[in-house]
Amino acid sequence: MDTSQSERAMNFLSIVASISLLMCVSACGGRNTESNVRSPGAEESAKTKVLEAGAALMQDKPPIDALNAYLDGFHFYSGNMNGQMEAHHYCANLNEELIQCVIFDGNKKDARLMGVEYIVSAALFATLPESEKTMWHSHVHEVKSGQLIAPGIPEVAEHSLMKKLVGTYGKTFHTWHTDMQRELPVGVPQIMMGFTGDNQIRAELVSARDSRFGVSSERKKADRANIDTPATLPGADAWQTGKAVQIADPNVLESARATTPPH
Repeated sequence: MDTSQSERAMNFLSIVASISLLMCVSACGGRNTESNVRSPGAEESAKTKVLEAGAALMQDKPPIDALNAYLDGFHFYSGNMNGQMEAHHYCANLNEELIQCVIFDGNKKDARLMGVEYIVSAALFATLPESEKTMWHSHVHEVKSGQLIAPGIPEVAEHSLMKKLVGTYGKTFHTWHTDMQRELPVGVPQIMMGFTGDNQIRAELVSARDSRFGVSSERKKADRANIDTPATLPGADAWQTGKAVQIADPNVLESARATTPPH
C-alpha cells in the first residue's frame, strides 16, 4: 500500500470512528424520558410485531429519515402560562430558513406524538400577515436561557445550532394533551408559546429535565452569553401584549395542569 492509499485508509477509519462516536453520543441523548400517560388498548400481538419488523426492513421512509435533529425544550398554552410542559422535538431542515418538527412527550419508543412545530427565519417571519404573526413565538429566551438543548451532540455543535435558532420563530400546535393525563388524543389542537423571560417557567420543570439529561441550563446560559441577542420582531409573542390567540376549547384551558407530573 503506497503512502496516498495509507492516508486515505486512515482518513476513512477516522471518519468511521467519528461517526461511531457521534452515534454513541446521540444515543446518550435519548431514551430517558417516559411518556406522561398509558393509553388503553391491548398489547401488540406477535403478528403486529412481525409486520412492524418487516416494514422497517422493506419500506423506505424519506420524511422520517430526514428528521436528523433532536431538541428538548418547554412550551405553555397560549393564554394560560400555568399549563407548562416539556417537549421533545425531532426536526428536519427543509432549507436554510425553514424547519419542521414533530413533537413527542418523551423520547422512548412509546412516546406520544403530541404536536408539530414549524420554525422560520426572521426574514420569512417578517413576510407573514400581521394576523398570522400572533400565532408565532420567538426563540431568543429559549436559547439564551439554556432551556433549549440538543441532547447527545458535542457542545461545540450545539452552540453552533443555537446560534442559528436564536433569531428564529416557531408556530406550534399540540394535538394530544398528555400533560393533562389524557390517555387518548381528545379535544382540539392548541396553540403553544415559548418562554420569553426569567421566572416564567417553573424551576422544578427545568431541574428535572436537566437531571435526566445530565446537563446544566445555567451553565449553558453562561456558555451562550456570546451569542448575539436579536430584537424580537413585532407581532411575535402576542400574549405579552394581551393578544393571546387560541383555539376555543374551554376544557383544555380550564384543565391545564399547574404542575407537570414527574416522568
